[in-house]
Amino acid sequence: MRRTALAALAAALCLGLTACNGGGGAKPAVTVTVTVTPTLSAAEQRQACVEAWADVIGARPDDFDSETDSDPKPAECEAVPEDDYLDAYMDGLMLSNKRGRAAFGSGG
Repeated sequence: MRRTALAALAAALCLGLTACNGGGGAKPAVTVTVTVTPTLSAAEQRQACVEAWADVIGARPDDFDSETDSDPKPAECEAVPEDDYLDAYMDGLMLSNKRGRAAFGSGG
C-alpha cells in the first residue's frame, strides 16, 4: 500500500511539473503596427497649401483687418518651398474669393 501511494505521488509530481513546463514552449505572436504617411508630390503639396489658405482666409472673423491682423500659417504649407509660398497664398486668396462668389450664386 505504501508503495502504491509513493508511486501515485511520484506520478502526480511528474505530471504537475510536466504540465507547468511543457505549455510554455509556444510564445505568443508579436503584432507590429506600422503607420504609413502618404508622400505627396510637390504639386499635391502646393495644392493642399492653396486649399488650406483658402480655408483659413474663408474663416476670418468679420472684424479681420488685413492691414494689422495676420492669418495663421496652415500646417499644409510647411513643405512648400519659400519661392512658391507667396504664389500659394495668393492662389488660396483667389480660391477663397471664388468659393465666396459661388456661395452667393455669383458664379466662379
